[in-house]
Amino acid sequence: MPREHLPKTGAVDRVGSWKDKRVRASTWLVSLKTKVLPDHWSFFFVHIALASFTVCMLSGVFLMFFYDPSVVTSSYQGQYEPLRGIEASRAFISTIELSFEVRGGLLMRQLHSWSASLMIASLILHILRVFFSAEFRKPREIAWMALLGCLITAMMAGLTGHFLPDDMLSGSSLAVLDGVLKATPVIGTTLSSLLFQGNFPSGAIATVYPMHILILPVLIALFGVVVAFQSIRHKPSQFPLPGRSENNIVGKSLAPAAVKRIGLMLMTTGMLFLIAATVTINPIWNYGPADPGNASAGGGALWFVAFLDGAQRLVPSGWEIVLTGYTITLAILVPVVVCGLFFVTAILYPFIESWISADERDHHLLVRPRNAPARTGLGVAAIVFYGVLWIAAGSDVIALYFFLSNEDVILVLQISLFLGPIVGFSIARRICLALQRKDKEIVLHGFETGKIVRLPSGEYQEIHAPVDEFQRWKLVTYESPSPLHPRPDESGRIRIRERARAFFSRLFFEDRVVPPSPDEVRELRGHSAATPQATQVSETPRTDGSGLCGDTARRSR
Repeated sequence: MPREHLPKTGAVDRVGSWKDKRVRASTWLVSLKTKVLPDHWSFFFVHIALASFTVCMLSGVFLMFFYDPSVVTSSYQGQYEPLRGIEASRAFISTIELSFEVRGGLLMRQLHSWSASLMIASLILHILRVFFSAEFRKPREIAWMALLGCLITAMMAGLTGHFLPDDMLSGSSLAVLDGVLKATPVIGTTLSSLLFQGNFPSGAIATVYPMHILILPVLIALFGVVVAFQSIRHKPSQFPLPGRSENNIVGKSLAPAAVKRIGLMLMTTGMLFLIAATVTINPIWNYGPADPGNASAGGGALWFVAFLDGAQRLVPSGWEIVLTGYTITLAILVPVVVCGLFFVTAILYPFIESWISADERDHHLLVRPRNAPARTGLGVAAIVFYGVLWIAAGSDVIALYFFLSNEDVILVLQISLFLGPIVGFSIARRICLALQRKDKEIVLHGFETGKIVRLPSGEYQEIHAPVDEFQRWKLVTYESPSPLHPRPDESGRIRIRERARAFFSRLFFEDRVVPPSPDEVRELRGHSAATPQATQVSETPRTDGSGLCGDTARRSR
């Protein structure tokens, strides 16, 4: 057709046609519009962490304009009368001036601290949710590692921020850190010199300040981007439902989900402002400036790194080795190594479980914690281990308030550190197995109703309400893998690696409850339909575990 006979189009139509041909914008917009996000409440911890990180970053930018990281000593002549005339570093004095002389400065300081604490707490809860629901399995191992990397980096950011005011509390923490570094064999003195730059303890500010304001926030953001990218690439994980495949997401569409998440983030921000305006945190004017010869009374470690302090308190005294004239202090090295191994094991756990179960499949559906007794037990054991170390950081306060001997408190915590995880693992696994057996009983026999009927034969029987299709599907749809057996190689030998895998597989899967098969369910349903009609019904409260009561129960026996 000649050009002069072509239908005329407007500029907007021509631009839209160009976009569709060049960048396929319409296809992208349609896919974005039809995107569905899961709406389970447990997914919101990560959004609380994101809101807290945003508030922490914005408040930190405000504080940068007034904080002076210099360690040059000067005299304070500000408005706070009890400290007027005191000699301190510019870092400490600028923080005091920020708190009392800058409009909104104290609010921003406390908002910065509270948002950092909430970010770490919500990250811990989100990681627990991911672990107990098995979201870390293939192909989301990288997201799991990024989550733990984000948590560790956030802890480091909180710790370096704790050092910046150069007050007595941060000085005491730096003294502990200096002792840990110098206890490191061979390179301990060099590490301490690099951190403090020859000026203990204030010299550490020049080292940790760039880390706190630039390096660590960028790392946290990068880890968050990795988690978000993995979620978009593999689609959000979800709990199974009838008729739902791994690729069909049930939840809210993008616009309502975005509104809900933005609302949650705004509520989190508002609560942080309210807490920062009403609850004091880190009152450095009560501690005074850092002094290498003194330590703050009543001060303790930050709550998110208190497990390190507790680990050092639980180590028996006198753990030292002298080799070729060098003293190796095991009382400091062992706690650091144990805590490091704890986090390394947590990071590598997806690969460890995959090796034990020999499961290389992709998993996109979440698991109820009761349906993985060994994994749930390990999670509880890790929580108990971490909790005992965390409680040990306050052993002196516990002994003081409860009028106990500090040595007795330490002894109880030392015993709990070894027996607590074992007991927690056993109890959690037994509870999961009991819940699985209860679910199987409900599927096969229905719910107890508390109604007793008399059959035409004179026999008394309790009525069980049938389970609906959705509930039945939910209770029987789970995997119960059997333990692996060691396999010989080509030469017929069973290698140590296979023996170890079989051993750990028995620990994981030996105690299991196999879900009822469809044939069992159909057979029992047919048997229930053929039950004779009752001639008499009486509702009675149950007084024993049999579902019958009083003389009726004894006659049935």
